[in-house]
Amino acid sequence: MVFMGDRATLLETGRFVQRHARNAADEIIEAAGAVDAVVDITATTGATDTENETETEVEARHRRAAERGDLAAMSALGALLLRRGDLDGAEPYLRGATAEGDRAAANNLGVLLHQRGYADEAAGWWRVAAVAGSAPAAHALGRHHRERGDEPAAEYWLRQAAEQGHALGAYALADLLEHRSDVGAERWLRAAAEQGHREAAYRLALALERRATETVRGPHETGTRLRVPAGTRDAVAGAPPAGPAAGEPGGEPNEAEQWFRQAAARGHRRAALHLGAILEHRGELKEAGRWYLSSAKEGEAKAACALGFLLRDAGDEESAAVWWLRAAQDGDGNAANALGALHAARGEQQTAERWYRAAMDAGDVNGAYNLGLLCAAQDRIPQAEQWYRRAAYAGHREAANALAVLLLQAGDANGAEPWFSKAAEAGSVDAAFNLGILHAGRDDDRTALVWYERAAAAGHTEAALQVGIAALRDGDERTAERHLRCAAGGGSAEAAFRLASVLDARRPEPGPAVLGAPREEKSECEEWYERAAQQGHRRAQVRVGMLAAGRGDLAEADRWYREAAEAGSRNGAFNLGLLLAREGSEREAALWWTRAARAGHGRAALRLALLAARRGELTEGRHWCARAVELGPAEVAERAARLSEALHQELTA
Repeated sequence: MVFMGDRATLLETGRFVQRHARNAADEIIEAAGAVDAVVDITATTGATDTENETETEVEARHRRAAERGDLAAMSALGALLLRRGDLDGAEPYLRGATAEGDRAAANNLGVLLHQRGYADEAAGWWRVAAVAGSAPAAHALGRHHRERGDEPAAEYWLRQAAEQGHALGAYALADLLEHRSDVGAERWLRAAAEQGHREAAYRLALALERRATETVRGPHETGTRLRVPAGTRDAVAGAPPAGPAAGEPGGEPNEAEQWFRQAAARGHRRAALHLGAILEHRGELKEAGRWYLSSAKEGEAKAACALGFLLRDAGDEESAAVWWLRAAQDGDGNAANALGALHAARGEQQTAERWYRAAMDAGDVNGAYNLGLLCAAQDRIPQAEQWYRRAAYAGHREAANALAVLLLQAGDANGAEPWFSKAAEAGSVDAAFNLGILHAGRDDDRTALVWYERAAAAGHTEAALQVGIAALRDGDERTAERHLRCAAGGGSAEAAFRLASVLDARRPEPGPAVLGAPREEKSECEEWYERAAQQGHRRAQVRVGMLAAGRGDLAEADRWYREAAEAGSRNGAFNLGLLLAREGSEREAALWWTRAARAGHGRAALRLALLAARRGELTEGRHWCARAVELGPAEVAERAARLSEALHQELTA
């Protein structure tokens, strides 16, 4: 049998048929499983097809030439009929061309026989064609051997195809090598990707991104960023991985992103999803939305879900719900959770519960956790515990923490502790903090501090405050300041107040006031006092008022004293009274001192006693003296006692 080495061999040389061959190749790539039709498209016929010919005209021309014995026409006609699915019509032409030594016909005869279920006979013809130099046949033969578990033979034939520049062969070889963790896989993925193989481009991008991530995190670190939608922070699982942050590998367009883009441009829906996530993380939301939309339209549920989050963040909640619904109906648990959160926020509890259950049924453990949150919000505590427990047993760390909180609130500290521990060990910062509270309640301050420090190291504001307080108690002012700054920066009013107190204690004593001197600027400690005061911290409000009064800013002092006093601060009320009395508003001052004295402020009671004595209201004066003696402190009690005695003598004179 003589094969026609360089002579053109297969289906059609026309652009119409070649386009469809490429599309078929994509479909084969997409399919996973048995060896599919691999058609050699290197053939040309004796005649040249024109762009204006219809498929029927092309077939008729090949048929006429084949009847005259034209070998290339027989091969092309057989391939055309094979492509159409007319196996009976294709077989005689392919066998005839094969008998005359046509390499492409031998390959396509193998395809036909494989489609009829004669895999071994098909492999025989693929071998004939592959030995004659057919790259498609070598690729098909390699896949045939791999299906049968003969990896050495598979590698041999796939390598033959790949080395001839066959994209499918290069991809299949890369897949085989990657399965063995062979570093040579990337070379062939790149070769296939460079020839336009979209799955190869996608997998090459994943490999490059994985390597870059390992470079940043280290080879033993794991984890993928998850998109956490605002308002459903506890409800997210299975969201698309976010791209690298700026400054990390991939923060700007890099090689991995370029391959994702190439695969996405060729219609690879997962590549489009991944590219959208990278762009969204970089803040390029408009383009990210376009790729999410492209992927979602191709049926990628995660892209539909991500598109929903993007629309929700842009304020289009109704459109977001449409895409979440589409994704949830396709089995995306994250989208079902988002729908649940959406309906819960609208007060539609039953609908929310239905979607949370759908998320749970889709395998998303967040569904059970969110059902627990929903029940807890409705005071359905037994049901909440049930769902928290279910999610916790499935490994949901925040559910374990929530379950422990319920148990602790019910008085079962021993039952709560192991769940707190499990959640903390899994990375729940809140659980670590709660363990600190648990041990502090047992007066085990040493263990409590260990857990507070762990939570503080992960950025927990209240834990940092507790560590700062412990350091102050131990006299370690430097450590205290560091943790108090972290907690204050995280929004803790108490931490801001305590930090200001530390800084305040370091300030030098103010010198005597100098007429005409410029007003003193606010110090750092005053700025922290003010930050705490603005959050409603009453002691900070009083201190800000005192510092303002010290600078001569009486209007500012009045404002802060009054705000503290109206919030119930007895010191604020007393100081406001002093300020008003100095300005001549003694009547209003008396009102605030009365409020302070009734709240337990001894100095305010003494001031009221002095006012009553000056007005000649001796009995009223003795009443407030008695109150001042009772409240103290010692120096106030001593002065009040002397004044009371003087008033008594006056009354009995």
